[in-house]
Amino acid sequence: MFSENGECKRVAAYCRVSTDKTDQKNSFESQKQYFTKYIQSHSEWILYEIYTDEGITGTNTKKRKGFLKMMEDAENRCFDLLITKEISRFARNILDSIYYTRELKKKEIGVLFLNDNIFTLDSDAELRLAILASIAQEESRRTSERVKWGQKQCMERGVVFGRSMLGYDVKNGKISINPEGAKIVQKIFYLFTEEALSVSEIARNLDACGISPMYAKKWNPSVIFRILKNEKYIGDLKQKKTYTPDYLSHEKKINRGEEEFVLLHCHHEAIIEREVFEKAAKKLSKEENLLKENGKYPFSGKIVCGICGRNYTARFQKTKNGNQYQFWRCNSSPHADKRMLHSEDMIHMLSVLAERFHGIQTSDAWILAKFLSKAVVFGDCVKMYFFGESRFFSFRYIFGTWVLDFQTEKENASAQKEQRHSGLI
Repeated sequence: MFSENGECKRVAAYCRVSTDKTDQKNSFESQKQYFTKYIQSHSEWILYEIYTDEGITGTNTKKRKGFLKMMEDAENRCFDLLITKEISRFARNILDSIYYTRELKKKEIGVLFLNDNIFTLDSDAELRLAILASIAQEESRRTSERVKWGQKQCMERGVVFGRSMLGYDVKNGKISINPEGAKIVQKIFYLFTEEALSVSEIARNLDACGISPMYAKKWNPSVIFRILKNEKYIGDLKQKKTYTPDYLSHEKKINRGEEEFVLLHCHHEAIIEREVFEKAAKKLSKEENLLKENGKYPFSGKIVCGICGRNYTARFQKTKNGNQYQFWRCNSSPHADKRMLHSEDMIHMLSVLAERFHGIQTSDAWILAKFLSKAVVFGDCVKMYFFGESRFFSFRYIFGTWVLDFQTEKENASAQKEQRHSGLI
């Protein structure tokens, strides 16, 4: 097997294991050694590189750095042939399997699946690949269901999922009071209920007193808000606040009743009395109602067209069954790549950010809008700017859903400078 110019083929290999357990690590090293020997055993082959992903799922390629680097090198025609152990190591998603092997085929790069005896440049390869990829994807679905079932059983027994929080230490599925953190939590509730301070004033008060939060340098009002809403401080445990509807994308969503919550009352020792917690809840409700009265819609004035700089305006439309939904769009002359945004999409994107970066689990548009400075729309990309954040968060519209796309600090700094210059933020 020589290249058309008579030179030896440059051969790359790809291997992946889905966990970082010891037995999997041994398998990982064994795979690399096997590929090295296998390629060296062919005199007409030259080893280009072995691409690896360790402890990464195969159902989605977004977080597989080795895989993405491999595809980038393939685009530059750095190698002529790719070998991998089997289809499930390459991808457990049938769409990814077909898509990426086709992309490689465009560059005249064949993929050799050793255990499955498939070479993608053969005429019947795609049919056999689709069948075996479907089997691998179904196995991933079953595994996902087994894991979710096991987690729910643990939750119902009182096992705590998640990390330590202010006032509580979480270790080996058990939660216990952290005395120093508990004092800070009690101070926050006192300042809110008795001193009538706002969440922003409480954040400034704590910073002035030299009290540091657990996972940040300075206090953010959103963190105070989360603490005041967290039922764990009265001894209750509510789990499954988020769920993963798609085992392929692994994208978490706020649980709005799609799945049953696991709620255990008086599960652990409380830090805050229920009367105090309920008093704080009533005050929070009043503030949210005032916020609703001050604006026509939650996202009014916050969604900006990235092409012309004008604000998006709200529109309403009825579905076939008579239900009404709200969407946002730019009313200036038609642009290329102009996209309308559904309010449900805005809620989805903001709830993902609020939960992931601020620990807030809510689908209330008015609450989420409090933390949003601007949402700048560029066709299939939306850039979110939060109050108090030095970077933006980018979402891309892929296969009918908005997916969070992490950006480097350099890209963030460059984009922010550009947006300020254009007056968009």
